[in-house]
Amino acid sequence: MSDNVDIKSSKGLSDEACTLKNGLKERFYSNIAPALAKELSIKNPLEIPSITKVVLNAGVGDAVKDGKALNVVIDELSLIAGQKAVPTYAKKSIATYKIRVGMQIGARVTLRRDRMFEFLDRLINVALPRVRDFRGFSSRSFDGHGNYSLGVKEQIIFPEINYDKIDRIRGMDVTICTSAKNDTVALSLLRAINLPIVR
Repeated sequence: MSDNVDIKSSKGLSDEACTLKNGLKERFYSNIAPALAKELSIKNPLEIPSITKVVLNAGVGDAVKDGKALNVVIDELSLIAGQKAVPTYAKKSIATYKIRVGMQIGARVTLRRDRMFEFLDRLINVALPRVRDFRGFSSRSFDGHGNYSLGVKEQIIFPEINYDKIDRIRGMDVTICTSAKNDTVALSLLRAINLPIVR
């Protein structure tokens, strides 16, 4: 399988971003997976834990008053992910915040296969080192089923975002879903790909 990622289908992305070297995917299957199998005493290759998908989600609180804010977040999330983001909708009405059922209140993008690995590679090796005073993520952010969620406070840590063109600093949530049977195995997996989980 080629290690180049074609993201031309993502509307609005630059031509330079259409071919991305997927180093993490290559390292995972050639080095990381065999090392995990040895560490976890797994004999069946099909039982080696792996990452199944990565979900980026951003809420847009000011979308209620400013419809353009949602479009901005969708465009930024699409640039960061390398894939077109889609709006998310309110599941219930909240009178206090003037939110009605079906109202667009955020954006989300789900990454799988090559794009998933490429995003994680950029997150770990490019974006996170740009976070000021970053000391790693907590080991308590698992959901009990081997999935891990982390928060990104500023979208500008991603080099795809031009600081001079943003309207405001926005954050997002990143959920990494794995095939691990429990959180302990998932922790070993995420540390093996060098996600800085330190506590």
